[in-house]
Amino acid sequence: MTATDSSSTEADSSTLIHDRLDRARETLEREGAAALILFPSSNMGYLSGFQEEPMERHLFLFVTREETLFLAPEMYDEQLAAESVVSRVRTWSDGDDPTVSLAAIGDELEITTGRLLVDDTMWALFTQDLRETFPEATFGLASEVVDELRLRKDEVELEKLREAAAISDRVSEAVRDLGEEAIGMTEAELAEEIEQRLTAAGGEGVSFETVVGSGPNGARPHHRHTDRQIERGDPVVLDFGTSVEGYPGDQTRTVVFDGEPPAGFEDVHDAVLAAQQAALDAVEPGVEAQAIDRAAREVLEDRGYGEEFVHRTGHGVGRDVHEPPYITEGNERVLEPGMVFSIEPGAYLEGEFGVRIEDLVVVTDDGCERLNRSPREW
Repeated sequence: MTATDSSSTEADSSTLIHDRLDRARETLEREGAAALILFPSSNMGYLSGFQEEPMERHLFLFVTREETLFLAPEMYDEQLAAESVVSRVRTWSDGDDPTVSLAAIGDELEITTGRLLVDDTMWALFTQDLRETFPEATFGLASEVVDELRLRKDEVELEKLREAAAISDRVSEAVRDLGEEAIGMTEAELAEEIEQRLTAAGGEGVSFETVVGSGPNGARPHHRHTDRQIERGDPVVLDFGTSVEGYPGDQTRTVVFDGEPPAGFEDVHDAVLAAQQAALDAVEPGVEAQAIDRAAREVLEDRGYGEEFVHRTGHGVGRDVHEPPYITEGNERVLEPGMVFSIEPGAYLEGEFGVRIEDLVVVTDDGCERLNRSPREW
């Protein structure tokens, strides 16, 4: 990328974030809320461009109907100027009481008696300080405003998600090709191999802790990895992903590296694959999220594995690897173009093995685009 290309990309990103801020302010007005108060989270990154991990110091982004302002430790002054689109920054030093600055900002922004929407994941330490500093305010959750903004991905976001998915695809195929070499490896060793390959392929770490569930461990949907050795004939659930500029990949395949799988495995795998395809075929604008769950569940119930499908069919993916829309019974949210979510039905036979197959999809004007394209066969 040339310097001109880089400058253009940064300008495009800045424009997108300012547009998000404008839409957030319009929603605050519509909802009758005085401000969003965000702490280090995916929401802060989405509305400012600045991404940081939570810590014990007070670091807040205030978004009101007219203003956007950071309250931050002074050590972040230069970093915020370089990485955020927000130009107004109020800093405090380690020798200060940050709640003094907090109170001053409340008066300046005229939000001390309003309805304040705080980050859903904000630590209790900070929500308590906000309540004590603004005792006349009422409080709600930032998701009331931000979730709706984040549901539909713009083209810049989609390109990052596509790239993250492509990296997962390449690694999935490479790991599948290990074949007999995987026999005797521990789940933990194979997880490390996957993570190294994700980084080598251009990924930025892992989206979540890698799942390698071999044999009976695969029957535990949220199993991570252990020192169990992979045996010949073991079905192995492989669930992993990497991030690209903050946007995660998430893919699951169930494979048998070598040998003959246990009795019944092929039928279960075929049923799960059919359920995934049925769910994918049901995706189009205007249908409810729960309809996708029902499409997958109906196939597995007809095949006799309904009771072995013990989780929702999918979850939204964006700045977070789990976010709305959730593809589950009871979610009447109507699908719209630009929404991205996983389709990952599974069947889990306790003490024997599990099967899960997962791809990410984006809703299009007339159906969906499948982001993951690596082989799904066992």
